[in-house]
Amino acid sequence: MAEKERLLSLDILRGLVLFLLVFFQPLLCAVGRVADAPWLDGILYQFVHEDWAGFRLWDLVMPMFLFLSGVTVPFSLEKYRSDKKAAYIKIVRRVLILWALGMVVQGNLLGFRPRYFKFYSNTLQAIAAGWLIASVLYLNCKVKWQMIATVCLLLAYWAPVSFLGDFTPDGNFAVKLDKVVLGRFMDGVSWHPDGTWSFSPDYHYSWILSSLTFGATVMLGSFAGQIVKVGRDKNKNAVALSAIGVALVGLGLLWSVRMPIIKRIWTSSMTLFAGGLCFLILALFYYVVDCRKFSKGLGWLKIYGMNSIAAYVLGEVVNFRSIVASLSYGLENCMGEWYAVWLCFGNYLIVFLILLSLYRHKKFIRI
Repeated sequence: MAEKERLLSLDILRGLVLFLLVFFQPLLCAVGRVADAPWLDGILYQFVHEDWAGFRLWDLVMPMFLFLSGVTVPFSLEKYRSDKKAAYIKIVRRVLILWALGMVVQGNLLGFRPRYFKFYSNTLQAIAAGWLIASVLYLNCKVKWQMIATVCLLLAYWAPVSFLGDFTPDGNFAVKLDKVVLGRFMDGVSWHPDGTWSFSPDYHYSWILSSLTFGATVMLGSFAGQIVKVGRDKNKNAVALSAIGVALVGLGLLWSVRMPIIKRIWTSSMTLFAGGLCFLILALFYYVVDCRKFSKGLGWLKIYGMNSIAAYVLGEVVNFRSIVASLSYGLENCMGEWYAVWLCFGNYLIVFLILLSLYRHKKFIRI
């Protein structure tokens, strides 16, 4: 997105999501493990994923990532409409880099042992798949056909899941398809000493079929981006974002009567419900930050939001606890169980300081 077109609300909202992911949530969970504080239980409940059907606050993080990546589509690809070759080079490059980084984060790529590679198992790869679909649609279709295609994506997911299985963890078609396509490269596979492998009975995430609804989620973000980009009246843009958000939440809840809201397999009802919440949250941030020009106390979130890929990969891959432990090992005797909380805090503080240095030196890692 060109600097003059940057949405401050987008950087701040993306920064908030990254801050929750690579600072607040892990630190909160570390405190929860050692603190004798029953009042924390209700808060912690919202900061872990729902076991199956249902929706918690933490289930919104990944949809928000995909949605916000979609918001950037009309800004980053508009100039490529007349040069499709350059556009597709950019798209393929971005998809491949995101895919590789996803394997670094969660696919054991850096283990250099192909047997243990997990080919499709991470948020960055979901963004890659969804962004590929949304980008191709944006470049080649008018808004009307983009909307029709998004509906088709939702229906193309709904049909096989509804008629070729059920909505239980073990009976749903989406996970069964992953087992067939990914086989031993599926996340959750266990290898045994005799060289055989088996699927984990507790792993119930889907990726292959869910690529359709990943695409729909990114498309919802693209529609939001197009509203903001084209609309000249920012207040009307905020109202439109809010109205669409309410409508999508309602549609998601209505569809959930027949297809439960299940984030783990990214059902179509979940896509609409979470997409609606994303619209509403974006509308709030857009109205406050871009319409009312109020960002006091929020600007620091750009440190995360403008280097989101670096924040995510550093927070998920690099373990800085060893540095903290080396410099503060004497505190262990004083802090007891709370020493683990200190290590967690120090780990993500170092991530923040690295991002702060990049921000101050205007170094932004973009793909």
